[in-house]
Amino acid sequence: MGIKDSPVVVVTGASAGIGRATVQLLAKRGARIGLLARGEAGLEGAASDVRAAGGEALAIPTDVSDYDAVEQAARRVEERFGPIDAWINVAFSSVFAPFAEIKPDEFRRVTEISYLGFVYGTMVALKRMRPRNSGVIVQVGSALGARAIPLQSAYCGAKHAINGFTESLRTELMHEKSKVRITVVQMPAVNTPQFSWVLSRLDRHPQPVPPIYQPEVAARGVVHALDHPRRKQYWVGASTVGTIIGQRFAPALLDRYLARTGYDSQQTDQKVGPDQPANLWEPVDGPGGKDYGAHGVFDDQAHGHSAQFWATRHRRSLLGAGLAASLLAVSDWGRRQLQQ
Repeated sequence: MGIKDSPVVVVTGASAGIGRATVQLLAKRGARIGLLARGEAGLEGAASDVRAAGGEALAIPTDVSDYDAVEQAARRVEERFGPIDAWINVAFSSVFAPFAEIKPDEFRRVTEISYLGFVYGTMVALKRMRPRNSGVIVQVGSALGARAIPLQSAYCGAKHAINGFTESLRTELMHEKSKVRITVVQMPAVNTPQFSWVLSRLDRHPQPVPPIYQPEVAARGVVHALDHPRRKQYWVGASTVGTIIGQRFAPALLDRYLARTGYDSQQTDQKVGPDQPANLWEPVDGPGGKDYGAHGVFDDQAHGHSAQFWATRHRRSLLGAGLAASLLAVSDWGRRQLQQ
């Protein structure tokens, strides 16, 4: 790993989705991992995954919207494993509904988990990393942090806010000439369990906006950012690239496009009833509950690879190959000219 072998890593939202897939990858490297999430069944499953893959795990039920709980969790991790080398913020929640149908306390709750949870995790990590002048913080962002869509105003607002505070913090660390690194990985639509447990007021089952990627694709992006924590953001998935660039050059066009397509593209044809589970206030995977794992219900639609991010990870090799091919072409052209 870029920071060191067998690092001590804390992952929030480790019980499912991107967080769960990320700890599975880290465990294969022998990482010692603090697993933070609210869902105890999911945490137990994640801890079993880590141990089976050769890592060490400490599962700590934690609501990241509670700063004191996050601080206490960090202390427990360091008491067990030693100094924290890396902190990965993933935990989030959302509400699928038009803004006019979201209650004030629901909007606040999403903000506390999905934005302040990142702030508190970053604060707790920096409290330990700055005095040591080492460490890496990875924020798992979203293309929706650059271009918001309808029906997810609370989540999109939180993801925009993460970008803003992280940029501000990055400049402060640069001013201090700190060796602590912080980066953001902007994600595409991912097949996570959130679409089966998110609080929704839609008539039909929520879904990620296609194209959909498997959580392992996102996890590979997170681990790559951990290994190479550059200042600029990482973008995972061609759809993320298209969304961010489209917002920069044609935001008004995207407004009209999303107003026309954004409702249907976030719903399947399946009707849902009023008894649909929701994890906004309490985890669905509580004690004795179901372990949802990393994947959601869209396996048959989800891509297991991203050619765009593969190219990002291998850009130096690709540039070298391109240069070599160009030199060979020039050399061959010159040889032919001499033979004429």
